[in-house]
Amino acid sequence: MDMNNSKKGVYLVLLTALVSGFSIFINSYGVKEFDSSIFTFLKNAVVAVFLAAIILFAGNFAEIKNLSRKNWLQLAFIGLLGGSIPFLLFFKGLQLTTGTTSGFIQKTIFIYTAVFAFIFLKEKLTKSLFIGALLLAVGNYFMLKPSFAFSIGHVFVLTATIMWAAEYTYSKKALSDMSGTAVAFGRMFFGSIFILIFLAGTGKLEKLSLLTSSHFMWIGISSLFLLLYVMSFYNGLKEIKVTTAACILSLGMPITTLLGVIFAGKAVTIQQSMGMLLIVAGVSLIAWFSKIASFVGSIFKVKDYGRD
Repeated sequence: MDMNNSKKGVYLVLLTALVSGFSIFINSYGVKEFDSSIFTFLKNAVVAVFLAAIILFAGNFAEIKNLSRKNWLQLAFIGLLGGSIPFLLFFKGLQLTTGTTSGFIQKTIFIYTAVFAFIFLKEKLTKSLFIGALLLAVGNYFMLKPSFAFSIGHVFVLTATIMWAAEYTYSKKALSDMSGTAVAFGRMFFGSIFILIFLAGTGKLEKLSLLTSSHFMWIGISSLFLLLYVMSFYNGLKEIKVTTAACILSLGMPITTLLGVIFAGKAVTIQQSMGMLLIVAGVSLIAWFSKIASFVGSIFKVKDYGRD
């Protein structure tokens, strides 16, 4: 893998984590105004239109035009696996649960991604990954303080998280034939179609006629964040390992927490500070400081598995 492209990929996914941190904070206010499935559908649809315009005006329409039947099927599957079903499950799960356990479950996505990448992409499970993943898990625990009271809502959230991990892995494979922008478009376009089918089947389409100017304002703001997210993530994912990308996304949680603390006028607790430091340390080990992790791993007899 080209070193310059690898650095570019890391920086793009770092941008994704930054966007994610702000997006989650802002969406926590915007989603209160909507039925969650309506909100998700409209965001996906608007971003799909934006991406189509970018592809058209950037002169990349030839790529879309030349996609094979296999490529279109891959994009449709990505839309189903990552752009529709897990969103519906995740937001339904949030409605059925309280507390921070759901947030902690979603933040373990890097674990499932590493497993899928090891099995299907033969990505190497390195010392830096093992140690960094442990730091991420502990850091997220300190940040979120989950109660571990499990319910059907948590099952929905867990299922959605595993599906997203599978989609990341499958998208990484698809990116060998397509650009990140094309894959992002497929995820949003087909995802919105599948959610539209769900809305029609559940009789929720009529709710679209009840939207107000306030709703459209939130859709516009959220769509811009989502556009930045998918553009940076999938173009970054094309250049780096999917496990590394999933781990870097963990940096979004400290950003969201800091924003919440700042706007609530509260101080960051010692436990939250420890969690943030552990998350930053974990991501740093995985993305940059593999030599340090290799030394620590040799002390604790941690072995590498798989291949690069």
